[in-house]
Amino acid sequence: MSQKILIAEDEAISLKHLTYALEKEGYAVTGANDGIEASALFEKNHYDVIIADIKMPGMDGLTLLGKIKEKDPEAEVIIITGFGSIESAVDAMKKGASEYVTKPFNLDELNLKIKKVLEKTRIEKENTALRISLGIDQEFPFIAKSRTMQRVVEVIKSITNSDCNVLLTGESGVGKGLVARIIHHTSTRREKPFLGLNCAIFTEELLASELFGHEKGAFTGAVTAKKGLIEVADTGTLFLDEIAEMTPTLQAKLLKVIEDREFIPVGGTRPIRADIRLIAATNQNLSALIKEGKFREDLYYRLNVMDIYIPPLRERKEDIVPLTKYFLQKYSKKENKKITGFSREAMDTLLTYGFPGNVRELENIIERAVILEKASLIQPASLPQTIKLFEVETISPNRVRTIEELNREYAERILDFTDHNRSKAAELLGISRTSLWRILKK
Repeated sequence: MSQKILIAEDEAISLKHLTYALEKEGYAVTGANDGIEASALFEKNHYDVIIADIKMPGMDGLTLLGKIKEKDPEAEVIIITGFGSIESAVDAMKKGASEYVTKPFNLDELNLKIKKVLEKTRIEKENTALRISLGIDQEFPFIAKSRTMQRVVEVIKSITNSDCNVLLTGESGVGKGLVARIIHHTSTRREKPFLGLNCAIFTEELLASELFGHEKGAFTGAVTAKKGLIEVADTGTLFLDEIAEMTPTLQAKLLKVIEDREFIPVGGTRPIRADIRLIAATNQNLSALIKEGKFREDLYYRLNVMDIYIPPLRERKEDIVPLTKYFLQKYSKKENKKITGFSREAMDTLLTYGFPGNVRELENIIERAVILEKASLIQPASLPQTIKLFEVETISPNRVRTIEELNREYAERILDFTDHNRSKAAELLGISRTSLWRILKK
């Protein structure tokens, strides 16, 4: 959905020109010929940004600003003022204007101001949403019943008044992103921006642009200047997931940000100051990568001021039951279903599963089960068939089965899973079709 902009401008040519230019940028633009018309439109509609000329007949820009702020103190207003009326612009900022531009202005300047305002709004909304979704008013609202996760909580508590960089390690899906958000929202920077970036999904050039920003014309496609996340996250926290995927060249640039608290945008010449706290995460062994020359040792020590290891779900079975209950409540509400719990068989299946995808996989399993389940309790049939293939074998004291029997039973399960496609079953088992045939024949 396009972001909505209201323009209050009494000069018809300027209004038409601005409307056309901003619509070309992808915004949904509404024009008003004076402050009175703009005020009436604002009363009936929501706008992401209001642009108002300070001098208009009937109701000037400052009066319009006052009426808008009276109705919505959080509204974002950009004031347009003449070059000789800087005092008016200062007065507008004191009264709550987000930005101002002076006439004559170019469209690139105005567009950058609009993007800056919208980015600020986005960050504020994200932080508000995170506080609500994480229950930030509660103390550490994530589930930590196991001793290993309680130790993670203790470490987080110990650094609430510190500004140190943090390195989060652990397998994919264990919750490193959630821990990063909690570290931020329980720190002294909690009221400042929190921005996250996955280093693995970008090429080196695009990752450099995302982190450091770029100047107009810095590379093919850079039609406008762009602020990087380091600049946008100034005074806040930047979370870099999968840091091991960053190239050595970018690692060197990131090290400079940490050491000198400044950086140069791609294609730029002047350094920009940045005060950020870094939280990095990886599922790889950085010590091994350092020995292989793939990760800078000096950057590792700069990031690893505080190392927090988040164990996989299979090593903290005590967390499975409370996590399943939490996700069940979350998705039952979302799907408008009255599912109160799990059958004994379904819970036993979950408790014996290894969860290679960790908490992320568990959440997906519960969401799927809630969608499929028609009873008041989650039944085994609503769980993925793959879970049952990996159930822990319970040894009966009355009868110990042979290796051949276990191999045949497991091969049969895989064969059922593949709809009796022997080639696929053999591939999943890592054996030849002939070997699979021999196992089934025994």
